[in-house]
Order: sequence, then structure tokens, then C-alpha cells
Amino acid sequence: MTHSGVRGEGARPDAVRSAGDGTSEGNGPGADRTNGAGGGRRGHGRRPGRRHRVLRWSAMTLSVLILGTAGAGYLYYRHLNGNIEKGERSSGDSKARRTEPNAAGQTPLNILLIGSDSRASDANVALGGGKDHRDSVPLGDVQMLIHLAADRESAAVVSIPRDTRVDIPECTDPRTGRTYPAADTIINESLGRGGAGCTLATWENLTGVYIDHWMTIDFAGVVRMADAIGGVEVCVNQNVWDRPLPGMPGGSGLKMRAGSEKVKGEQALQWLRTRHAWGSDVLRTRAQRMYMNSAMRTLRGQNVFTDTGRLMDLAEAATKSLTVSEEIGTVKKLFDLGMQLKTVPSNRITMTTMPTVADPENANHLLPAGDDAEQMWAMLRDDVPFDDNGDDSGGKDDGGGARASAKPSAEPSTNSSDDSPPDAAGIDVLVRNATRSSTLGPVDGRAHAVARTLVEQGFDRATADTSAALSGQRTVVRYPGDESAEDARRVAEALGIPASATRESTDVSGVTVDVGADWRTGTSYPRREKPEAGDLPDSTDALNGSDTGTCMDVYKPYRW
Repeated sequence: MTHSGVRGEGARPDAVRSAGDGTSEGNGPGADRTNGAGGGRRGHGRRPGRRHRVLRWSAMTLSVLILGTAGAGYLYYRHLNGNIEKGERSSGDSKARRTEPNAAGQTPLNILLIGSDSRASDANVALGGGKDHRDSVPLGDVQMLIHLAADRESAAVVSIPRDTRVDIPECTDPRTGRTYPAADTIINESLGRGGAGCTLATWENLTGVYIDHWMTIDFAGVVRMADAIGGVEVCVNQNVWDRPLPGMPGGSGLKMRAGSEKVKGEQALQWLRTRHAWGSDVLRTRAQRMYMNSAMRTLRGQNVFTDTGRLMDLAEAATKSLTVSEEIGTVKKLFDLGMQLKTVPSNRITMTTMPTVADPENANHLLPAGDDAEQMWAMLRDDVPFDDNGDDSGGKDDGGGARASAKPSAEPSTNSSDDSPPDAAGIDVLVRNATRSSTLGPVDGRAHAVARTLVEQGFDRATADTSAALSGQRTVVRYPGDESAEDARRVAEALGIPASATRESTDVSGVTVDVGADWRTGTSYPRREKPEAGDLPDSTDALNGSDTGTCMDVYKPYRW
């Protein structure tokens, strides 16, 4: 029998054990050995060497165990990082810029979550059907913007229905190098015109909100994550079966009885894909938000950090399921994002859908609903909470200016030429008409009207661009570099445009005013009152994160 090498040699029946007082004890025939200097084989003079050998071997063994464990952990960490697919943050022509930090140096965090209908794998073909569409460009059928407030005390999740017609900017696919021209089409096509980075640029141009990161997930990823979470509880008011009907092909296959049920695997995917049984694309976004709301509550209620197995399952599922923008493409960064989201109380999370109206050009499409949509985006840009459950719900300044309740006049007076800066005459200004949007056609003559106003105020080198009208949700003043930043500020001030709407841009050669769809009449920019916490339009169909009693109504033809 082989014994542990920690003791230095094989054990013998007559082994001598060291006593604390230097004497020896035998447990066999050799027990009469003495401790004299020239005594037995295990005399007193040999003890220190053996002890040193024992300590040395013990230290070596412990070191191997520690290094082995750390090595395995490092290898597993590398394995998880290797699971994550990454891509560039933006692949389109976008003009949005980051929100300025508040007084505490904090900035909001915006993450775009995209659900892809790609069939580019056997798993996705099996789950999504349509094997003949394996090589088709993917569509972004689920699009949600997650906004985490600068103070990390509130959050918002905003959906845009997939059939909403918007302006998609020029995008270059980072994988193929192909450049797609700008297009006026439904938003779910943006994913196939330059990847997730094109969808991000489309959202930025529509909303004016700078988006820090994107994440995409496909059919197989949804199934994998639902199983890793342990299922997500959803609810219907009537029995539902989303199936093909006469004159209405397709259907997700979702079949449930009335009441609450925890969906996992393929059934979770069916819930997210169901549209006919709810009655519209807008109502599908409600079902998707209810699912996400429930999933977030489920994850917050699980202490996975005390269950190594579940933690590893979630880590494997998340890293295999998500493709992310490259600046968050490590396990640590994704973990940090998750921990920031976890700090927000459930009753400070609001889930909404962008207000929409019917598209007069296509009955199957939608358009952003003008003022209501703009009010919601303004709240995100100014980091105003969608809920009024915080300590500071009255819109008072929190130190960062985001919730200031000061109400500027609706139409500030235009400066007279006597008040113009002394060197206004030396500033070259180009004014462009950018009043066209997905919801509204262009207003003729806007560039000339605003340029004429600037000339009257002393900017005699202001000229109007005679090109066709551009698309622009918001009015902005652009400048090419620091040397012209002060000139841009003076131009903005002369027109009543807020300083936050001036930005550096590499695609202009001088100070350029883009008169956007938010300024269709008048010669002074229409200043609006800043919204206060909770000032969401009713048309946003808001759902609070603590609401556990909401169920989906089923469209009658799909009840059973």
C-alpha cells in the first residue's frame, strides 16, 4: 500500500513520533531506542530535516492546488469570454452625442436590446421555421432601449414596434464592407442594412438619445436564457392558441390556458413572437415588455451567487446567447452592467412603447406619434424619470440639472441686430432645411427664413443651402472643431436654440444650422417646458416594474 508522500517516506510499524518535549515514543519493538546524539535512525538530530521536508512538500502541494484552481478559473473565464460574439458599436451615420454628466459626474447608460429573426443556424431554423430563409438578411423584430438613470435610482425600457416606418441612415455592414444608402422604411429592416450598429444609429437619429451599447439575441438564445433563468411567468385572460386561420397564415404556436403560467424553452420564444393572438404589433410589444418585466423580477429574486451550478449555467447561457458591441465584450463588463441594473428598485422601472399612429401610406405600418413621441424622447435625453416614485418626484434640480423645473417662455424674443456679437459679421453660417421626418413632410423655405433672420441679426455671411430637405427630428447647430465652438454657441444663442443642441461634427466644414422637424414655423426656436418626473403621455402604455397583476387579452379568433 502506498502512503502519502507528505510524510517524506513510507510509514513503518516502529515509526517514532516526535513529542513536544523532544522525547520519543515507540509503538513497536524498537520503542527502547534512545535520543542520544549517535542514537537510533530517527534520533533527535534528524528531526529538523524531516520537519523541513514536510513543510516544504506541504507548501508545494498547497501551491499546486491554489495555482490549479486559479488556473482553472482563469481558463473558464477565458472560455466564457470566447463565447461572446462582438461587433462595432455604430455602423451608421449618427449625430447623437452623450448626455453631459450631472454635478456628481454621473451619466445615464443606454443599452439597445435587439431580438433577431435570423435563421443562420440549424437551431434557429428548427425554432423559427422557414428553412428556405436560412440565407435571408435578419430582421430586428424586437427592439427595446434600456435607459439607466445617471443616479442609478430609476430605469426605463422603451419598445418600438417592428413595423414602424422611420428614416434609416446610410450604413456600412462591418462584415462585408457593403454600404447601404439611407432609406425610409420600417425599423426592423435596419438590422439587415449594416447589423446592430445600423439599428443603433437609426434609434439615435430618431430619438436624439446617445446609445452606449447594443446587445442582440436570436431564437436559440431566447430559449437558452429562458431555461437558464428557470422559466418566466406570463399571464393571459383567456385561453390562447396562436395558429394559422383561414385567410391568416402563420402563428407562433403558443397555446396556454387562461391564468398565469411559467414559460420556458420554445414556449418562451412563442410568447415573444406571438402577434396575431394579441391583435396587433403594438400589443405584441406589450407582451414582450410583460415578459421582460417578469424576467427581471425573477432574476432579482434569485441569489445565484450562492449556487455555483446555477451561476455557471447562467454565465454559459448569457455568453452563448448574446452578441454585444465590442466595448462591453467581456464577462466582467457584462457582469458590471447587470449589477448596475440590479440596484434599481422594481417600482422605479417603467416599461413603455413609443407612441405611434397609423401610416397613411401603408395600413400595415406605423409612424411615430409626433408630440407624444417627442415628449418621451425628451425625457430620456434630459434623464427625467418616467415614474414619480422617487424622493425627488417634483422635477426639482437634483444637482445635475436633469430635473430642473424652471419653465422657460414658449417663444423667447429674437435678438435685435444691436445686440449681436461685434464679430458676428465674420462668421460663416450655412443653414439647411432638415424638417422632413417619418411622420411629416418637409416645410419649404425654412433654410431661407432662418438664414434671413441671422443676417438681420448681424450674421451677414449666413446663407441657405438650396439642396433638398434633409431628415432631422431635432434642430442642431454643428461645428467642425474647437476653433469654431464659440461661433456655434453665438449662432445658437441668436436663434434661441439651447446650448445642448450644439455639437462638434466631422461632416461639416463650418458652423451649420440644421432646422429640424421640431422647428417648422417661426424665426426663433420654440422652447418647450421641461417635463417633470412621471410626465409620460398616456399613449405610451406604461407598465411599472412592480406590477405583477397584468395579463394579456386574447383576440377572439385565437381563443379556444
